[in-house]
Amino acid sequence: MGNLLGSWRFKEPSTVEECDSTWGSDSESDEPAGEDDSGISDSISPAESDRAAGDASPQLTESPQSAPRMKRSFYAARDLYKYRHSYPNYRKSRQPNEYRNLRFYLNKIPLVPDGIYIEEILTKWRGDYDKLEHNHTYIQWLFPLREQGLNFYAHELTQEEIKEFQSTREAKRRFLAAYSLMLDFYGIKLLDKSGNVARAPNCQERFQHLNESQHNYLRITRILKSLGELGYEAFKAPLVRLFLEEALCRNTLPNMQHSALEYYVYTIRLPATRRRLLRYARQHYRPAHAFLWGPPPKRRGGGVSGSVGAGSSGIRAPAPTPEQQRREEESTTAPSASSGIIVSSHDAIMCQELAGGGLKGCAGLGSNMAGLEGALLMVAARAERNEYNDMVPL
Repeated sequence: MGNLLGSWRFKEPSTVEECDSTWGSDSESDEPAGEDDSGISDSISPAESDRAAGDASPQLTESPQSAPRMKRSFYAARDLYKYRHSYPNYRKSRQPNEYRNLRFYLNKIPLVPDGIYIEEILTKWRGDYDKLEHNHTYIQWLFPLREQGLNFYAHELTQEEIKEFQSTREAKRRFLAAYSLMLDFYGIKLLDKSGNVARAPNCQERFQHLNESQHNYLRITRILKSLGELGYEAFKAPLVRLFLEEALCRNTLPNMQHSALEYYVYTIRLPATRRRLLRYARQHYRPAHAFLWGPPPKRRGGGVSGSVGAGSSGIRAPAPTPEQQRREEESTTAPSASSGIIVSSHDAIMCQELAGGGLKGCAGLGSNMAGLEGALLMVAARAERNEYNDMVPL
């Protein structure tokens, strides 16, 4: 493979803070806190919001002293940094560009390996929720990316193919139909050509399923990325806003909280839009002290504190007592299996997918969070050697 930039390589970020430019040029007062660009027509009443705010997920109801330590995922941050910056170290294949994704959307070739054409999916699969749930080969064809997924028969998008796709009316029409198909599967309806969304009539049943079927969270990340690649960047914010509302306010998707904040928001390329979504999320997140995605606090002299990263909550914690400081030092230097580090279901599923469905030598992952984090680090180290992408999408 030949590098598009010759021998020169872009220096990739090495910390979450370097990956996240959301608050880099922002101050708390530059935009009204209540400003909303969601495009969602279905709102909730203040009373309903207050009632839902009290229904926090079980892992977030403990006091600041006893709650498990949460932290941002560097591998998620770097993956989404690469996506938002159009893969700065992307390596172009020497294979001829066959425009397979475009030809699939023009109904000229079927998806591989199932041999199904796009028109059959759009006309016969809508409402067939069992098929959409259990078939794992179609999603890479419906929502192509410029990175390799788990279906190695699917082809990566190229910049040339993206330009051709965006200028082909038939392909764009089918792409929006595929997006509407998946939204219906998740209990959501597409309202207009601007990307506004709302709850569908079947939302109660579908949200319950989505809350429990968490491998779909990886699919949603792929869908959001693909929207941006194929010219529908503006469609992302309404969908992410709806997921935040359902997860944080209505409590219909409590298991999606971390994925929505750690992944979905950061597929959005405009920092101002990310800021508005995160401000909305911070208003409803419980407990407030555990919110990790806000702006860093400012020093009294006007600068940004270097002790808190860009992914911190921006809420100053009380000074630790000597006993608390000693315990913190012990937990830092000698982590144990009961360290309480939280790993999201999104990361856990990603870990399992990357490892081919199981990690040998990492027994008890289901109940041992520290072991799971170690497994994630092990998988990430293996992915480093791939030199292409640290997180393989669905």
